[in-house]
Amino acid sequence: MKIEDVIKSGKMTLYKKVVMNVMYTNSIVAENVNEAMKGYDLSPEQFNVLRILRGQKGKPANMCVIQERMIAKTSNTTRLVDKLLLKGLVSREVCADNRRKMEISITQKGLDLLEELDPVVEENEMKFAKNLTPEELEQLNILLEKYRTL
Repeated sequence: MKIEDVIKSGKMTLYKKVVMNVMYTNSIVAENVNEAMKGYDLSPEQFNVLRILRGQKGKPANMCVIQERMIAKTSNTTRLVDKLLLKGLVSREVCADNRRKMEISITQKGLDLLEELDPVVEENEMKFAKNLTPEELEQLNILLEKYRTL
């Protein structure tokens, strides 16, 4: 469906049309991700933190590392980690070298949850990807990376 039909708008500049398309697509993808996470009592941002920590391969990460790798840079990382801590999905310890820093690690419970979620997330991602060929997906990635470079 064309973006003009979705937002019931008349003529738009090409630039505005692209921005509206990107924003609308983001909204649809986010809704689907939220729906996939709902049954696991996990927000997409919390899921992102867990994936970042799993990527550390057993090494702890401090809040700065987590924040710089977050997809949504506006997320309150401390609050996200606190919620994951309450769920037993991460652990937090004072850094031995710098007592002002906290080191965050994923727990086995967190790893187990990600292992359970991986196929759910992949199925959700494939739902969108099925409409495009591998070549189109590659081109879309190239174009999106180029588009967001200011």
